[in-house]
Amino acid sequence: MKIIKPGYEILTPISDGGLKELQLIERIGRVCYKSEERITEDGESARKFVKMLIDRGHEAMIEHSLLTVRFTCDRGVSHELVRHRTASYAQESTRYCDYSKGKFGSEITVIAPFYLTEGSEEEAAWRESCEAAEKAYFASLKSGLSPQQARAVLPTCLKTEIVMSANYREWRHVFALRTAPAAHPQMREIMLPLLAELKTRLPIIFDDIAVSE
Repeated sequence: MKIIKPGYEILTPISDGGLKELQLIERIGRVCYKSEERITEDGESARKFVKMLIDRGHEAMIEHSLLTVRFTCDRGVSHELVRHRTASYAQESTRYCDYSKGKFGSEITVIAPFYLTEGSEEEAAWRESCEAAEKAYFASLKSGLSPQQARAVLPTCLKTEIVMSANYREWRHVFALRTAPAAHPQMREIMLPLLAELKTRLPIIFDDIAVSE
């Protein structure tokens, strides 16, 4: 059994400072006002225009831009991610992935709950339950069950990879919900650093989203 930490990878190319992305939104948004003559090549007009849209709640314009992120997380977190309906997903399938095969290291991979202290009784109990699940899974496969049947014994903390594509408006909604103090701690574990990176790489689009501890 392999134990790993969660993570993410932004798959969508982002220009320096997110300037090209802001300029695209400006070009689209100015159609509403027929104010294309106010566009400046240095991007300053784009920064001001997109900020104005967001400040006024005119977020329909940022729906024209898409962001794709690949998450490595546990199945519980992924089940919450797919609740966001205006997004597209591709996820590692336990129906078709046979973790007894060599390309998976002939073992299951699980996500370590960061809130369990290594060496504690709670962590030991978690580890023991995962090892028991792995043993039952491989026994089920050996007995002739298919991966989609054997997966019934796999734990919620099983590692999965899920790719999520959504427009900027939906991502803003995701961050508002999934970085809040009431969000699951393992969801916040991946969403907080992702939001922090996007605040830097796509300023104006995301930098007004406040995060509470």
